[in-house]
Amino acid sequence: MFADRAKIYVKSGKGGDGHVSFRREKYVPNGGPDGGDGGNGGSVIFEVDEGLNTLTDFRHVRKYAAENGEPGGKKNCRGKNGQDIILKVPEGTVIKEAETNKIITDMSGGNKRFVLLKGGRGGNGNQHYATSTMQAPKYAQPGQPAKELELLLELKVIADVGLVGFPNVGKSTFLSRVTNARPKIANYHFTTLNPNLGVVDMEDAKSFVIADIPGLIEGASEGVGLGHEFLRHIERTKVMIHIVDAASTEGRDPIADIYAINKELEIYNPEIAHRPQVIAANKIDMFFEGNDAAIEKIRQEFEPKGIKVFPISAISGQGVNELLYYVSSLLDTLEEAPIIFEQEYFPELVLADSNEPFTVVFDEETKEYVVEGPRIEKMLGYTNLDSEKGFLFFQNFLKETGILEQLEALGIEEGDTVRMYGLSFDYYK
Repeated sequence: MFADRAKIYVKSGKGGDGHVSFRREKYVPNGGPDGGDGGNGGSVIFEVDEGLNTLTDFRHVRKYAAENGEPGGKKNCRGKNGQDIILKVPEGTVIKEAETNKIITDMSGGNKRFVLLKGGRGGNGNQHYATSTMQAPKYAQPGQPAKELELLLELKVIADVGLVGFPNVGKSTFLSRVTNARPKIANYHFTTLNPNLGVVDMEDAKSFVIADIPGLIEGASEGVGLGHEFLRHIERTKVMIHIVDAASTEGRDPIADIYAINKELEIYNPEIAHRPQVIAANKIDMFFEGNDAAIEKIRQEFEPKGIKVFPISAISGQGVNELLYYVSSLLDTLEEAPIIFEQEYFPELVLADSNEPFTVVFDEETKEYVVEGPRIEKMLGYTNLDSEKGFLFFQNFLKETGILEQLEALGIEEGDTVRMYGLSFDYYK
């Protein structure tokens, strides 16, 4: 079975503790502190491996931990850093926090390497705490604790065009004709059990990647059959070719099939259902001479809705080129950048020490409310405030940390300005 989903547990390394010791040398009876610093813990890092196309490895091993940093030693010896753990995933893997199902990162596009959990920092040795009044400090700093998360990995294939339709309508045959893909083809339902990818190369037209999404059935969006397992693979596609059995070789109504599949897409993700679609009315090689009434019926139903219909035969190749050139021209009108899912969960913020201090004050000189603190600075560094999801996260952060409550206690009113590390915002409830 194609593995496109896995649940794993990851843990970064703990920082090594700082050491408490004092110089003991001949003729130096009361040497100063010489406790070394602890080493940093290892980080949990994800990397894209172009040679992988499934998440199978994560089905067998579910727990991954980086090394802890070693404690410091005497004579100012610093502890050894813990080794990072690097997890290799196929391109297109979306990493989510398991409990909330929120996206941490999408290993697509230029995102080839992502540090998910940084190792704990090593603690300072007692040498750092010597002062003129405290020349023999008997304490050192402990290393920062490890961080842990349960993750959900989901592979969402990267393709420009998705083939959708009921099982056994000829999607695999079509893919094998138009691309270099060689899917296994047989005459029974759920022939295709994994998404197949292929590249369409044409003269005088830009090539594109096409994916055969395994056959959907009614109820797929609610988990019926195998459909729900594969709907995620259509999320990145910009155009959908909806293949139907125009000859009704299995007694199915092609128009009803198109509406049924579109309904499943709408339930799963309304945004996907409204992406450009093209209908490939397949199996015209099964028609009697001149019997194109079925094609005309499909055209009358969908072309007024702006969905172009192409009669084709995936077996003989009739009509296939016209369809492909139309799809290529359609892709030219759409944004070239791949569809990448935005970050919704920020481990460095969520797992940060919630007791980190912050201040909320009113600056009389500038007539602005000023919010500062290490956690706020981190949040602004991680959050893309230009995106809708990022700004929503920012608003929730202000609410959950009690910053909004403190601003209101200071008497903030709508339209007043809030300043955070050089960024200014107007306050509105």
